[in-house]
Formats: sequence, structure tokens, C-alpha cells
Amino acid sequence: MSTQPTALDTYLQRLPMILDKIEALRQLADNHFVHDPDAINWGRVGDLGRVDQGLDDLLAIFDGQAK
Repeated sequence: MSTQPTALDTYLQRLPMILDKIEALRQLADNHFVHDPDAINWGRVGDLGRVDQGLDDLLAIFDGQAK
């Protein structure tokens, strides 16, 4: 007989994974978004725009304003 996981069990399982992904994102951003003026181009600007929008979407979810 298997038992169903509770919401708390699943929450506690997912939270560390999300925090790990946030840290990985921070490290990847540090590597990707170089601050060398010669390396800045419109592709990097576009990347920042997409990341900014995605982060706004995530913040809206946590703030309860997601559509």
C-alpha cells in the first residue's frame, strides 16, 4: 500500500530545488552578462530584456498578481 504525499511533503521537496535553481541562475548570469563594453551587443540587450520579463512574471506569481 502506498501513501499519497502531503502538500507539505511536496512543498519541502520542491523548495530546495527551486533555491538551487535560483543560485544556478545567479552564477549563469554572472558568466553570461559580462560587463566588458566591447562584448555588449544587441543580442545581450535582448537577453536582458527576456530575463527581465521572465523575472517580472515570477515575481508576480510570488506576489499573487499573476494573470
